Formats: sequence, structure tokens, C-alpha cells
Amino acid sequence: MSRLNGKVAVITGGAGGIGRAAGRLFCAEGANVLLVDLSEAALKEAVKDIGSNRVSYCVGDVTRPDDNDRFVNVATERYGGLDTFLANAGIEGIVKPITEYDVEIFDKVIAVNVRGVWLGLKSAIPALKRRGGGSIIITSSVAGVGGSPGVSAYVTSKHAVIGMMRSAALECAPFNIRVNTVNPSPVETRMMRSLEAGFSPGDPTATKEMLRTQIPLQRYGMPDDIAKLMLFLASDDSAFITGSVYMADGGSTAR
Repeated sequence: MSRLNGKVAVITGGAGGIGRAAGRLFCAEGANVLLVDLSEAALKEAVKDIGSNRVSYCVGDVTRPDDNDRFVNVATERYGGLDTFLANAGIEGIVKPITEYDVEIFDKVIAVNVRGVWLGLKSAIPALKRRGGGSIIITSSVAGVGGSPGVSAYVTSKHAVIGMMRSAALECAPFNIRVNTVNPSPVETRMMRSLEAGFSPGDPTATKEMLRTQIPLQRYGMPDDIAKLMLFLASDDSAFITGSVYMADGGSTAR
């Protein structure tokens, strides 16, 4: 199949677990993909792991306006345009109650997870308009539809991007640009290892087991599970879908 044949996609957080899985799947479906992340070494590893002549990278910080403009321009110059923007970059912060949470870390989480998405939209939307439409996919979380103690910054950020998505969907509809969020439950990635250690210092497996048993399908998601939903939203199969929140959570929010 070639569900993205001729399409061009930018994926922020492209060196991470979900970003890399999406990059691999998008390439396999015919897209040219530009991965964006902070670490050139990690990006080189991701490109090598994907192993396609359709993927390349651009080092960039999503919290910087100029970097967002630059990676959109690189995608346009390298591949001829932009059809899909996957705003996937995100950080988890720390696990502390609000009264003990470091203000600088809170600000950093909001800068990456909220400002970074907003800046990405600001830079990507004009390029998508020039292509006559396209798809914007924002990675939110189950934490975007419910609360959780100890991770107030992360939860706040993931709620915020849902509101941002809804506003963007209405603004972009006249230009045939669709905007949706994907909201994963715990996924087998570096981020979850960090959060497990934060919730249970010295015994992270206890947190993992507790979280696993709260998921009706009784397992964490895999990066490919999330990437397959992102592929659907990037493809023309979702041509009439915008302004929606898509849970990829093993049934967690059905409770």
C-alpha cells in the first residue's frame, strides 16, 4: 500500500519512540519524511534505524520560532512542500506535587509541549495552505483528558493542546487543513521509564505493573500502535475528520 504516496511529512520529536515509529511507517507508505529533534546524534540513529531514502533530519528546538520556520522551509526546499505536520515533540517534567514542583521545570514543560506546538502550527499552516490542504496531528495523552497527581505540568500541557487543536481545526477548515490529536496511554518509550522511576524511586517496575493493570487490554501500547493511528490521520482515509480527540489507550478512558 502507498497511503501517503507523494506526501511530505514533518515529525517533531522524531528521534523518540513514537516519532521514529511514525517516521518508519510514513516512509513505508510512500511519504518523504523530515525528522526534527534536538540531538543530531539521536536523529542520525533514527534515520539509520528507519533505513529509507525517503527520510532525512533537521536539528531544531520547537520552542524557538526561527527553528520552526527553518524546519518547515527545509522540508519545502528538500521535498517540494508540506502535507502533514506531526507535532509530536514533548517532555514529561518531574514527578512532584504542585507545592514542591520547580517553577523552571514547569515553564520548560509548557514551553516544549504547548508553545512548541503553537509555534509549529504557526510555521506549518502557511506551507500546508500552499499545498491546498493537509493534516496536522498533535500528540496529546490520556493525561489530556484527566488528572494525575504529581505531574501537573505535563497534564496541564496535554489538556492545553486539545484546546489549541480545536481552535486550529476551525481556523484551518476553510483551507482544507485537518487538525486532530492522538492521545496515547502509557507506551513503551523512554518517557515512561522516566515517569515510572519518578513515581516509584528505586522500584519503577511497581509503577509499571500498576499502570498496566489499569489498562483494560492489560498492556502498554507499543510505538507502532500509536503510529498506525497517526498514519490514518495523515492519509486521505481521514479526509472528513477534523477537530477530534483520538484515544489510543487500550480502553483506559472507557472506565
